[in-house]
Amino acid sequence: MMADDPMPTRWSFQDFKFYYDAKFGRKKAEKNGETAGEAVVSNGVSLGIVSNGNPHAKKASEMAVYEQFRTEGQNQIHSNGFSPVNMDERPHKSLLPPFESAEMRTLAESLSRDIIRGSPDVTWESIKGLENAKRLLKEAVVMPIKYPKYFTGLLSPWKGILLFGPPGTGKTMLAKAVATECKTTFFNISASSVVSKWRGDSEKLVKVLFELARHHAPSTIFLDEIDAIISQRGESRSEHEASRRLKTELLVQMDGLTRTDELVFVLAATNLPWELDAAMLRRLEKRILVPLPEAVARRAMFEELLPVQPDEEPIPYDLLVDQTEGFSGSDIRLLCKETAMQPLRRLMSQLEQRQEEVVPEDELPKIGPIRSEDIETALRNTRPSAHLHAHKYDKFNADYGSQILQ
Repeated sequence: MMADDPMPTRWSFQDFKFYYDAKFGRKKAEKNGETAGEAVVSNGVSLGIVSNGNPHAKKASEMAVYEQFRTEGQNQIHSNGFSPVNMDERPHKSLLPPFESAEMRTLAESLSRDIIRGSPDVTWESIKGLENAKRLLKEAVVMPIKYPKYFTGLLSPWKGILLFGPPGTGKTMLAKAVATECKTTFFNISASSVVSKWRGDSEKLVKVLFELARHHAPSTIFLDEIDAIISQRGESRSEHEASRRLKTELLVQMDGLTRTDELVFVLAATNLPWELDAAMLRRLEKRILVPLPEAVARRAMFEELLPVQPDEEPIPYDLLVDQTEGFSGSDIRLLCKETAMQPLRRLMSQLEQRQEEVVPEDELPKIGPIRSEDIETALRNTRPSAHLHAHKYDKFNADYGSQILQ
């Protein structure tokens, strides 16, 4: 042992272990005279190895982003008075909250991948109709953030909204508009995000999800097809114990002793609202029917998807509106696509009749205009897909639905 090395009897166990690992090759000690209690800086990131800290420090390139943030947050306390250089560059909020175990941190890292970081580029104006649903979503998400002074006490914002209705009517589009327009952390959660094959991990994932949401508040948790996660409990003997524990944990996290004052908003969507558990219906305070588009909304969709081109035959919007009663928004888009395909099919048949193998791209002709017979053909080839259970949605809306009376 060198003469300038401290005596082993003065070291703590953590100091000795770190020195032993550095001495025998597990960790390379610094060449510039830094002792075992000093901080090691790699690639500009201070890893903050202290005598009472974590001796198993990694290089910055080997650490996940959330680990770097977490480690940088611990760099303020050092046994020998060494202060890190990059203390002013530490982020204001870490990516992950502190957890009691490495297992929970691993689950949180997997859930953080479901945070929508980009913008889905869907605005309120791009959604035709559904004014009632858009108004309630603005009340629940936009206004409390914009005017927090008013939403206190009894006027606290809604904690949960259920969007139900036939498939293809715009429930997911509303969720995308929330992610685009509202400056909140948006969690896009499906059944695969919170269901695990390992015993006990599913309810842990639900707990970690809400801890992440509270940490990043204000935040929005979007549960798409929620009937796959929390159907009615005790309905059949085949219900598995793990499924029941998952449902119970979700109910507890939404409204239990763990409920806090952070703004965490749950937005759920389903095509089968009558299969949801009664306790979940109570926690989803506003239940909004997303109906099939009315005549005004259908006309607005046709005008946007099939705009009138100059020097072309006008499109009979009135005929389209009359012939599409019972069509969903998805069906209308499919009808417009089928209409636009008719001129392309005529052009493709002409190109296939040529003997040339490949037509240069700059010599390709333009697609012809849409004719009235194209619309009639598309109407014959397209059928509505969401009108069969309309009466069941109306009955559920009469029993549990929420409306805004003017």
